Amino acid sequence: MQIVPVKELKDAARISKLCRESGEPVHVTKNGYPDMVIMSAEAYEELERAAQTGRVVSMVQEGIDAVERGECRDAFEAVASIRSKYGL
Repeated sequence: MQIVPVKELKDAARISKLCRESGEPVHVTKNGYPDMVIMSAEAYEELERAAQTGRVVSMVQEGIDAVERGECRDAFEAVASIRSKYGL
């Protein structure tokens, strides 16, 4: 993990290079305490893709759980039920 004090942000080119070369976020401290995190655009995009994938996996799992709890019906049965109910 890369850690730099906030005063080093004056050399933005060096910090940018550090972010790109390490491929990891750079943790910035202020008065010795965590203040912010900087990362390359590529690392950020990868993080976003991972988060999106996690959301999709979570949604799929919710669907699987609903089926297992019996909260879902077969689509063909549902359509047949609607047709029957409304005389279609």
